[in-house]
Amino acid sequence: MRWIRAAGRGLLALAVVLCGHAASAGPGDGGRDDGRGPMTLATAGDLTGYLGPVLEGWNRTHPGERVSLVELPDSADETRAQMITDLKSGGGRFDVLNIDVAWTSEFAAAGWIAPLERDRFPLPSFLPPVVDTATYDGKLHAVPYVTNAGMLFYRKDVLDGEGERPPRTWAELERQARTLAPRHGLAGYAGQFLPYEGLTVNAAEAVYSAGGTILGDDGERVTVDSAAARSGLGFLARGVRDGWIPREALTFKEEESRQAFQDGRLLFLRNWPYAYAGASGPGSAVAGKFGAVPLPGPDGPGTSVLGGSNLAVSTHARHPRSARDLIAYLTSEQVQRRVLTEGALPPVRAALYTDPALVRAFPYLPTLRASVLAAEPRPKSPHYEQVSLAVQAVAYDVMAQHQTPEAAVRRLAAELAAIARRR
Repeated sequence: MRWIRAAGRGLLALAVVLCGHAASAGPGDGGRDDGRGPMTLATAGDLTGYLGPVLEGWNRTHPGERVSLVELPDSADETRAQMITDLKSGGGRFDVLNIDVAWTSEFAAAGWIAPLERDRFPLPSFLPPVVDTATYDGKLHAVPYVTNAGMLFYRKDVLDGEGERPPRTWAELERQARTLAPRHGLAGYAGQFLPYEGLTVNAAEAVYSAGGTILGDDGERVTVDSAAARSGLGFLARGVRDGWIPREALTFKEEESRQAFQDGRLLFLRNWPYAYAGASGPGSAVAGKFGAVPLPGPDGPGTSVLGGSNLAVSTHARHPRSARDLIAYLTSEQVQRRVLTEGALPPVRAALYTDPALVRAFPYLPTLRASVLAAEPRPKSPHYEQVSLAVQAVAYDVMAQHQTPEAAVRRLAAELAAIARRR
């Protein structure tokens, strides 16, 4: 309405105002030429409530650059959809984005997140594999914030009572899940097998552990049609067919599978480290009765998929300099320590994994560190959503006994090739 009234006072006055506005506004900074000012940080739901107090620490010392937290749905798929809607619209509602590590390539290829200066952030102090998740086309497009790797949770009391050690191979896992679990009234093994992003992770881990891959490093070459991929998917299919993976697990996401283990209904569970806190807490049927080891593979330790999230600056950020400074703050050692102690999330700073006080408080840290260092990222692709949907659909059909692993791998290879041809 102010512009309408100005127009009424004359076109010349309007032109002067517009010229003055254009001269003072810098690109992407909301009208400030120094790129500093208030921001929003968009993230999936903060389940432990730690992030608000962390951001208050920033706001106390940066009153002119206050950050507002925008919590999107807990579901990764819904969070991604809301972020992309805002980014495509150019509305600039979100300045800093806390994105799943698998989205970095897609967001960067689409031009939704801005390249960052490597020397601005403490990348050498991070666990080495996490840095690769933040790069695309040789450039840094995000900064690692939280990492993750899958682990095998097991009932220590049951295995100790049977004189058994936790499994290191698929054959050992299969034998114990098939024979020991029924003796103790337990189901054998579960992961996250509902067709969503969690199934992409579980299927990729099975393929990687068997020595296979899904896409080449360029994100375009399809490599999934292999004996290793057939072996990995066959392992999961055999579990359901033979009953040591309960059919109920085909409905599990992270929380459902965690609850099943925490309620004392499973001998083995593949999940992220966050499940450790709940299983150790008040009301858990397995508190003090379980342990965690790296995922098994065909002939020894398997390969986890690298999880976690990266922080990126939207190309529509109103105050990009403040946004980059906020990312530096959130990846500082002080805040990374709080990410673990208050958020129960795995930090990216390597030194924290060998801190004696932290290891005493979080006994799984050495196992988690080994799992992260051996982990592999999900397939990198500018079409990641389509790639993930294809993997989920094929893996689910194999586990539900709708398709053989051999036919499923051929189908997946054809679908991924069609996706790679899209531009």
